[in-house]
Amino acid sequence: MTVRVEFFYDLSSPWTRLAFHNFRAAIAGRDVAVTWRPFLVGGVFNAVNQSVYDSRANPDNPKFRLSFTWLKEWARLAGLAMNFPSSHHPVKSVNAMRFCCALEYRPEDLLAFSEAAFEAYFGDARNIDEPDVLEDVANACGLDGAALRAAAGDDAVKARLRASTEEAIARGAYGSPTIFVDGAFMYFGNDQLPLVMQRIAMLEAEAG
Repeated sequence: MTVRVEFFYDLSSPWTRLAFHNFRAAIAGRDVAVTWRPFLVGGVFNAVNQSVYDSRANPDNPKFRLSFTWLKEWARLAGLAMNFPSSHHPVKSVNAMRFCCALEYRPEDLLAFSEAAFEAYFGDARNIDEPDVLEDVANACGLDGAALRAAAGDDAVKARLRASTEEAIARGAYGSPTIFVDGAFMYFGNDQLPLVMQRIAMLEAEAG
């Protein structure tokens, strides 16, 4: 049985950077069909989770302060660089997610670009809100950066990104990553990946 998963993500999220890597490793060799769904987590926060901004405004909150320590421990466990927060934090992700959205129907290229952009932001501390940086990232992973930049500015791409964000909100999303298994079971964040994998295993067992 093929288990279908939708993975809504935003390149600006450090926890998404971890989940993007860890989930792909977890499903290697499994009969899992993933639809990678670029969206704008800022739009989600503005609509349903403005408490995120309150947390940022109070950096002395113990949970907020320790979250960066835990984040780097998770990154070490995954073998990933995590130079975060950088001078670009919080980065605007509209341009980056439009680049992703322009690749949505080319999943292998989307994965390659997303991985490279994650590394550019969280590994090399580059500003992924800058179109020149995004174009360079695309070129470095074998894509036509100039063509992708032009496609990302298309009105249809912009509309599709807005629609994906609105869809995620309507389905209950409140942050990135938001993961749907079999269309109905929603999970959030890197730390819920064991639950995602448990659900996948349950569906596989039910199918016999």
